[in-house]
Amino acid sequence: MDAVDKALETQLANIEAKTGTSLPELYSLVLGQGFEKHGQMLAWAKSELGLGHGDANALVHMARRSVETAPEADPIDAIYTGKKAHFRSIHDALMARFQAFGDFDVAPKKSNVSLRRRKQFALIGPKTQSRFEIGINLKGEAEHPLLKAEKPGGMCQFTISLTSEDEIDDAMIAIVRRAYEAAGQSGAQISSPSSL
Repeated sequence: MDAVDKALETQLANIEAKTGTSLPELYSLVLGQGFEKHGQMLAWAKSELGLGHGDANALVHMARRSVETAPEADPIDAIYTGKKAHFRSIHDALMARFQAFGDFDVAPKKSNVSLRRRKQFALIGPKTQSRFEIGINLKGEAEHPLLKAEKPGGMCQFTISLTSEDEIDDAMIAIVRRAYEAAGQSGAQISSPSSL
């Protein structure tokens, strides 16, 4: 290890000590804010973590490098980072229930996950930092206390907003199952459990 690498290693260890947070957690915090530009991440790290310019700059560089050099990361994990990480338990609870329906495709997008057979039957993911949403592609009527009809012409006819996995109930799952059945059969299998 050359002197530059040793100095960076020492600086990162000092950042961990100053913040009381591990590097992987710090990287997740920096990247989880939704900023795309280095300067935005740098300003956030300085103001929110209380780091000086040099430490904040090193942290942001290493956080960005960790994503660029990471082995193929699970795209679903990328949805549930930072202030949206707590929604992963809702995602996992829903997917466990949906798997009982049968085969379907799981297609992670940037901020949510599309569930489809021949056509999409649901879209799940964090809508905001405090609300998880299930978008349901179902023609006709449906009733549930948390169900909201959307404007005609949209991707989903109904949405259900959740803040906790405790709000998931059998009636809600039955509505999604109706959408699943209406979506026809797919030729593909459900994604492997590691990507759920």
